[in-house]
Amino acid sequence: MRSSPSIVPADRLDRDVYLVPEDFGARAGCAWRETDEADTDLETVLQNLLSGQYAYPVRIASFNPVEGWSRDATSDIADALAQRAADTDAEVSSALQDFIAANATRRFDWQLALPLRGVV
Repeated sequence: MRSSPSIVPADRLDRDVYLVPEDFGARAGCAWRETDEADTDLETVLQNLLSGQYAYPVRIASFNPVEGWSRDATSDIADALAQRAADTDAEVSSALQDFIAANATRRFDWQLALPLRGVV
């Protein structure tokens, strides 16, 4: 039996791809964000999550079309985000804090910024 050629251009996506579905609330629900192909690598996704490009990430899917695999990378990304936040003292949104707390597999020694009441 003859196989069909792949519709995925091998020279452009011969790498791991990371996509983030986001929760847009009760009325809109969860959806995959429209993402430029160049912004689906691990480093860009980590930077976008830390900078607030994703307000309420639900999980992270990873795949490599050339190698033919896909997997849930949510825990790995949560661990990487927590480590990066601890290493750089990055300001982490409360939604991202919740994402990390719900999905990280390792404990990290980092202090979250807490609002001080009565401080002017």
